[in-house]
Amino acid sequence: QVQLVESGGGLVQAGGSLRLSCVASGRTFSMYPMGWFRQAPGKEREFVAGISRTGASPNYAGSVKGRFTISRDNAKNTVYLQMNSLKPEDTAVYHCAASRWTNSYGPSDFGSWGQGTQVTVSS
Repeated sequence: QVQLVESGGGLVQAGGSLRLSCVASGRTFSMYPMGWFRQAPGKEREFVAGISRTGASPNYAGSVKGRFTISRDNAKNTVYLQMNSLKPEDTAVYHCAASRWTNSYGPSDFGSWGQGTQVTVSS
């Protein structure tokens, strides 16, 4: 069973940046795609970004494309989410996620989530 621990959230003004980190343990990190989801108050959890085992071919939700960048460091068992040009509508709890499969990382492929880290963007 994979364990995921996020960090890096906080309060930032609109237009600012944050970098989230997620450390994974419990299974071979480099064998599985990883991703980020977010959940705002009163809304369903939504997919933000996914990345393959090697870090190639990331995919993004349309609402964050061009502003957020997902990356990973397999030597550190860590996946990152660099968030730039933040908007108030990006306010949410951000969850790291691990794919169930070794080669798929679409929104429905993830089966494990961390506890999350709060991101609040003020206007």
